[in-house]
Amino acid sequence: MKAVLARLCLALCAALALQPAAADPGDLVDVDMVDGWTAPDGTVMAGIRIRVAEGWKTYWRSPGDVGVPPRFDWRGSQNLKSVRIHWPRPEIFETFGQRTLGYSGEVVLPVELVPADPSRPVKARGKAELGLCRDICVAVSESYADSDLAAPEAIRRAMAAQPDRTRIRSASCAVAPIKDGMRVTADLGLPSQGGAEIAVMELDGGDVWVSEPQVSRRGDSLRATADLVPPEAAPFLLDRSRLRITVLGRDGAAETLGCPAG
Repeated sequence: MKAVLARLCLALCAALALQPAAADPGDLVDVDMVDGWTAPDGTVMAGIRIRVAEGWKTYWRSPGDVGVPPRFDWRGSQNLKSVRIHWPRPEIFETFGQRTLGYSGEVVLPVELVPADPSRPVKARGKAELGLCRDICVAVSESYADSDLAAPEAIRRAMAAQPDRTRIRSASCAVAPIKDGMRVTADLGLPSQGGAEIAVMELDGGDVWVSEPQVSRRGDSLRATADLVPPEAAPFLLDRSRLRITVLGRDGAAETLGCPAG
């Protein structure tokens, strides 16, 4: 039932995206690339800069039940083997009575562009599929390409704004089957990140729905419990190495990838 309700929320957001926007979608967001630097191995560090109109927001990689995660299509690039996107800490919003995670104003997403042939330059171009929300939601598609606009400091600031992977001193997870999937209870050795902390669980590389974790704290230990429901709505074999847990607080953010048995 929880998975069904989550998908209904996503359907609501998709339906809202079909409504006419208050302005042309092209006036709501601007997407371009900014240049950074090239590493000795030929990897290019650049940034996707997203500027959203006042009052609007777009989403983080894990946006919540009523958000739409950004999608980036790099077809049309030349000499590009792979891309790794780095995600700065998101803001927390309320959307249609639900908590969502994303960005307002301007955000730079650092990207590592790995060349197929390190001796040749990378020619990067792509298309961003973004969900934008205010009183309504719209879906927009914006093309971008590498440019001569250099912004290495903005890229470095965005890299520094990622959730810290050194703050979580220990992590263990208890996993139990439920009717439509698996329940994960994570115990993290993590000092308080300030205020009312929230946790996000993600299963990298899959289409498993994850509920909003319930969070409790005792001293320097945080517990987060969430249900993971696959498309077939049945218990499944969980690859713990793909489980990503992010904790967001008033003063900081922390993240870990992989959660062994306790």
